[in-house]
Parts: sequence; C-alpha cells; structure tokens
Amino acid sequence: MLSYDEILNQLRDQSLFRELRTIEQITGPLVRVNDRTVVNFASNDYLGLSQHPAVKMAAKAAIEEFGAGAGASRLVTGTESPHTKVEKEIAAFKGVESAIVFSSGYAAAVGTITSVAGPGDVIILDKLAHACLIDGAKLSGAALRVFPHNDIAKLQSHLTWARRTYPSGKALIVTESMFSMDGTFADLTPIVGLKKNFDALLMVDEAHATGVIGPNGTGWVSALGLTKEVDIQMGTLSKALGASGGFICGSASLIQLLVNKARSFIYSTALPPASAAAASEALKIVHSPEGKLLRGHLLDNVLRLDQLLAHQSHRTGDTISPIFPVMIGDEGRALVLAAALLERGILAPAIRYPTVARGSARIRIALSSLHSNQQVSALAETILLSK
Repeated sequence: MLSYDEILNQLRDQSLFRELRTIEQITGPLVRVNDRTVVNFASNDYLGLSQHPAVKMAAKAAIEEFGAGAGASRLVTGTESPHTKVEKEIAAFKGVESAIVFSSGYAAAVGTITSVAGPGDVIILDKLAHACLIDGAKLSGAALRVFPHNDIAKLQSHLTWARRTYPSGKALIVTESMFSMDGTFADLTPIVGLKKNFDALLMVDEAHATGVIGPNGTGWVSALGLTKEVDIQMGTLSKALGASGGFICGSASLIQLLVNKARSFIYSTALPPASAAAASEALKIVHSPEGKLLRGHLLDNVLRLDQLLAHQSHRTGDTISPIFPVMIGDEGRALVLAAALLERGILAPAIRYPTVARGSARIRIALSSLHSNQQVSALAETILLSK
C-alpha cells in the first residue's frame, strides 16, 4: 500500500500536484496574492456582482437580522425567510413552478440525480459534463452511459439501448448548457427532440449560463425557448450571481420530491442566510437595466479577446461564451505557461486531469464585465508572448 507521501510524489511526477492559493485582497478584477497585485482572469464572477455594493449590503443586513449561519438543516430550523424569498425569485426568473436552494452546486447535483434515478434506470451524460453530475450519476446506482460531446447520433443510440434493456426504467439525459471548461454550448434543440421521442427526462446544468446568457440572463434554455421542455434546471448562486450555493428548479412536485429525498439537502446545514439574501439582490440587478449593461460590457470583452486571439487557434468555444480555453495538452507545459502568466501579472491557473481529460491540459480564461479594455488587450498580448 502506498503511503500518503508516495501518492503525493506520484502526483508531482505527473505534474498533477495541487496546492491552495490564498487570495489576500480583492479589488474588482484585481487580487492580491503573496503580497503582489495581479489581474484575475480565473474567477467565475462574470458580472462582478460579488463586489457590487448593493449585493454586499444585502448580505450584511441578513447577517444583522439572522446571524452568520443558518444553525440547522432546512427541515429542522434552518429554513429562514431569505431562503424562501430567493427560491420564489429563482422560480419566477426561470419561468418555472418552483425552486430549491442547496448549500452548493455540487450538493444540488448529487442530491437531485440520486433522488430522481436509481437501480433499474439509465442516466446518459455528455462526456464533458461537470464532475458533480458524473458523481451524482455514479452514486444513484442507475446504469450509466456517456456520449461524446454534443454527439446526437450517439445519444440516440444510447436511448435506444436504454429503452430496449430497461423497458420499465426511467432514462435521464444530463448535460450542461454552457460547458465550464470548454465554453461550448449544449445542442439542446435536438436533445429535446430525442428526449420527447424516447419519453426521457432531461436535466440541464445552467451554472455558467445563468445571469450571462439569454433574455435578461435567464440562461441558454430560455434563450432557445425550451423552458417547458427541460424537466430539471440546475444552477448556482456562486458564479454570475456573485454569492454562494446551488439551486434546482422545475415543477412543484419535483421540488417537493427533493425536500423529501435529496440527502445532500436533508442532512446539510442550510445555506447561510446572507448568501441567500445576496443572491436575491444579485437577481434583481441581473434583471434590471444595469444587468443588461453589465452583460453588454462582458460581451464586448469576449468579442475583443476573440478578435485579438483569432489567428492563434486558442478559441474552441462559442463566440458569446466568456470562457476561453487556451489548449496546451501536456500538464507540465500548462503549469509552465500559468507560471509565466503569473510572472507577468495575470492570474490564470492551469487546468489539468482529472478536471479535464488526460493530455488536454489548458489555461482557462474567464472574462468578467469588470475587466477593462486595456486589461483584456494585455491578457491577449501576454498569452501570445508566453505560449
């Protein structure tokens, strides 16, 4: 049996060793690391709302009224008015009957998938789906099948197999809407078509699209007019909404099922009320003219970086996505590039296995509405000089 140190040494030899990085101060898109200020191009705070005065004030007010933590699980005494308020607001924002918030996006994924599928059912995942979705599928006990990213023909083949092999079971298709490591979008229209043809369920993780994509930032599902066709929408409060926590929304019966069956909901202390209150304020901003301006500035930054790197084959995602993967391949080379960027004042860590497949290491650039034109231009220049 290998010791802990031997396992860690193996990770070092494979360029897969990780260490925590302490952020000492945040000022807009600038962060202080090891007593040095650098431009942060790694955060999922796409609209800068974690730094918005109104969002911070809402969190402070909730702390004054309810305290720093919820003090209990939701089914004991942990459900407080900020939780129920933001749940109603999320449901209205997404155009569905009901919503429920979890302590994290991971908890939302695992709790939901294990509640709606189990032994005798089949879960079919896009190969690039987030780890939380994969883990939920594995924990459910359902049969698991994976289709290559957006490969509709393979998805159809898996659905045909599922119906033949488990005729009495449920088939659950699981995908992201905007993929977190590649910046691509799910080909949802034909996926919905197959879902209907095979009488399957469809779960879409809108974590990275919520607040950023679609009318008033309502997401990719809404942008395509497919809200009524998606059985389960998942999202987080911790990306464009600038707070913390995860959510699931859909029918009232789905949410009631999760209240009664989702172990990660039932047996976790509730989300701090300050996070729920901050998310409520962020939703208000997202849905306002200010939110439209923030999304416009973010898109300007996306288009600027896309143009500056157009001839370098760095861009693999869709044009409107704020996620830019700079593909490297080798894990060691990705670490070298991340170190070179940091030396030049750019924080953009290397993304390596198991977050992405072996041999597909990359620098994942995440743009924000807070980044200036000059910062985006400097980023492009630094990448081109360093790679």
